[in-house]
Amino acid sequence: MSKRAPIFYKPSKLAIAITTSLSLASGSVYADDEPKKGEEAGLEVITVTAQKRIQNLQEVPIAVTAISGDEMTQAVIKDIYDLQSSVPGLGAFQSQSATNSSFSIRGVGTSSQNFGLESSVGLYVDGVYRARQNSMINNLVDVEAVEVLRGPQGTLFGKNTPSGAIQIKTVAPSHDGEDGFVEATVGNFGLVNYSGAASFSAIDDVLAFRVTAFGSQRDGIIDDVNLGEETINDRDRWGTRLQALYTPSDDLSIRIIADYSEIDEICCGAPVQLSNLQANEIPGKFGSDAVLPQLGGTVFPGGNEFYDREVALSFLPESTMTDKGLSLELNWDIDDNYSIVAISAFRSFESYDNIDTDFTDVDLFGTSNDSEQSSFSQEIRLNYVGKDLNYIVGAYYFSQDLDLDYSLYTDSLFNPFVMSSFGGALDPLLGGIDALSAATGGLIAPSAEAGPAGTGFDHVAEQEHESYAIFGQFDYKLTDQLTLTAGLRYTDETKDLSTKFYENMASGAEFPTYFSSIGDPSNPDTVVPGTLLYGATVAGAMLGAVGAGQMSPFDPAFQQAILPFQSEGWALKALGATTSDRPDINETLDDEQVTGTAKLSYQYDNNTMMYVSYGTGYKSGGTNTDRIRAGFEPVFEAETSESLEVGLKKDFVEQNVRINAAAHYTTVEDFQANTFTGNGFNLQNAGDYKISGFEVEATWFPTDTMEVNFSYARVDAEYDSFERGNCWVAYTWHTGVVDPGQESTDPANPNPYCNRKGDRPGGEPENTAVLKVKQEYYLSESVYSYIQLEYSYTGDMVLDGSNDPYAVQDSYNLLNARYFINFEEYDMDIILWGRNVLDEEYINRTNFNTPLQPGKLNAYVTEPATYGVTFKKRF
Repeated sequence: MSKRAPIFYKPSKLAIAITTSLSLASGSVYADDEPKKGEEAGLEVITVTAQKRIQNLQEVPIAVTAISGDEMTQAVIKDIYDLQSSVPGLGAFQSQSATNSSFSIRGVGTSSQNFGLESSVGLYVDGVYRARQNSMINNLVDVEAVEVLRGPQGTLFGKNTPSGAIQIKTVAPSHDGEDGFVEATVGNFGLVNYSGAASFSAIDDVLAFRVTAFGSQRDGIIDDVNLGEETINDRDRWGTRLQALYTPSDDLSIRIIADYSEIDEICCGAPVQLSNLQANEIPGKFGSDAVLPQLGGTVFPGGNEFYDREVALSFLPESTMTDKGLSLELNWDIDDNYSIVAISAFRSFESYDNIDTDFTDVDLFGTSNDSEQSSFSQEIRLNYVGKDLNYIVGAYYFSQDLDLDYSLYTDSLFNPFVMSSFGGALDPLLGGIDALSAATGGLIAPSAEAGPAGTGFDHVAEQEHESYAIFGQFDYKLTDQLTLTAGLRYTDETKDLSTKFYENMASGAEFPTYFSSIGDPSNPDTVVPGTLLYGATVAGAMLGAVGAGQMSPFDPAFQQAILPFQSEGWALKALGATTSDRPDINETLDDEQVTGTAKLSYQYDNNTMMYVSYGTGYKSGGTNTDRIRAGFEPVFEAETSESLEVGLKKDFVEQNVRINAAAHYTTVEDFQANTFTGNGFNLQNAGDYKISGFEVEATWFPTDTMEVNFSYARVDAEYDSFERGNCWVAYTWHTGVVDPGQESTDPANPNPYCNRKGDRPGGEPENTAVLKVKQEYYLSESVYSYIQLEYSYTGDMVLDGSNDPYAVQDSYNLLNARYFINFEEYDMDIILWGRNVLDEEYINRTNFNTPLQPGKLNAYVTEPATYGVTFKKRF
């Protein structure tokens, strides 16, 4: 055996022990938490810091999944999205760009596609809160452990969150110099990952440093029929982390971490899921796909061809990100009972996206999104450890400045595309105005372009945010078996929010606002005052009267009727909220919240713990930074949650079985729902949202060389009230069937919103399950290996918040496989791996109504079958 055997050589079989050197240095180990349970059975003790101190996972009254860095390396977990296969109830996916990611736990999550939102899932790296979810998408390299806490985290964690928290702990510097490594991965689609880390001691046992670096490149997984194969959804990212650990005494440690990472990728492709070439159930009704060929565009049929992973764009999407930060953590053991932990951090995040948001190869329109975020946080905790009483009290401060510069801009073929929307119905009117202009020598102005190129629909959003909190939590042993845990947190939030909207015509002309909407030419009931078709009808009638000599062309009434059609951009406002004017937003939000938790845990015997817990969580309100339809409130209120959970953690020693199970019931008030309608993101307080379900994580060692892991999560979630949700778009366009949630009684003036009570949230399956089987064996005395198969099942889900019948993803199954070899003599690993080896085809948890093209759906693809080999050498 080598001096430092790999973790899988340990006699225990749950090879995912998690400790952090700094936590150990703090002296904050729970008084009676020395490993006990399962030692004789080979069920290894897993230690976590879910309650801000080191505890045995089996004795923590929280539903938490812990994954070690070694496990992630062996499973070839490249980024946080891959964690879903190991954590029941966790959802994580990428959508509009490489800088947009979404996370959910137990059905409660937040889209990152609106900068007015905060995350429902708290994201932390080395104790520092990451305010932008996007900053978490880079590679997980040199990580000691990841802990995923399920349920509201409204007491101990820095930023109060309503659904859970993800804690990532990186490897700290050491003095022994035996924790360095280099790692390389090559795979299909040209994948090349490389990383390395090393510690070195500057002053023995006093000052140590650690350097970590990584890079990742890969070809795309989506072809553009014009711009090249395997061009979209590529990878091009790198990063580094520099650390210093100063331990002048056994009682004091200071850890400084500086990190920097960049992403520069072509992302993300969204093939056509449903074409609107012709309505499915309405003969003779045609959509934008019927017009695209006339403009030189490519039409995709959708359906099964979606999985050909082909798109046609005018230009490749650009997605860049820079994330950097500096943190300092101080741990001071005052005496045997008291210790102090203080964490100070500054972070800066910048992202830029430029996307062809008509999702066609016709030059219609695009969007650019330039954002900057900077934050400072300070946390200080006093920990007390006693025989029967342990407690933590602390304070937390967080400030954030967020600046967003966003533009939707029209391109060269936008005007003919707009005119095609009327099917030639306005040609006689516009032609008549032009003829009259010629006949009068220009005294009557000619018609103007309906949607001129170069028009910018811009907005600049600024946010200044301050948050203060004080908190405390204690554990008290009522008896040797019964422990009461309780805590409270007071949070004060202040946000100054400003969004200024601009409509910039290329010519400098004033933006026209004559019409509220287009109206439906096939339904005379919608040709009502204020709509474009009504204005065209009135102007057309007067033009006929002028032609018949019944009205003078200089009659003020006639000139007033045709004035809109002589104004550049006359159709823009009528197209929808995306191309409409809207008032600026200037708001100050002040909020105070008290959240907390109460838990009662019962240690029935040395291998059995039962608990019941109640907890509340919170995240502050804000403003919708997108253009939204009239009738939707741009300011949304805070989201709060409360959850009741009952759990069991049980080791069956003789059978070598461990089972952790939890049942939960959660209610969320003023849930912040966000859905794209094709005319912007409608971000609203949904009202009440209810979730019930349960989770099971089980580990079994049927033999000395076989390990079986099983996890299952059921999340039964629905809106208990949601009066102003989004309405069906695609299904109604194709069938004529009105959304049953549409409660308007006036067909000429339908509400822009629908009642979504009883509906499911988008992107959240009811059932997920993972089964892993691992068989170990030795190829020789010094060559250890194993084979592992990992099967996962994801149940059906709706893909958008409107529950459009066309937005449904059927259940799917994935199979991952790997073959691991360790060469003890060289302290080196080789991993042959494959993910989604059966090449299952499914949509990546979300689809969307194609902008300004009703009846058409696009969706984001997932990775096909990928495979490769990973080499890791430790030194």
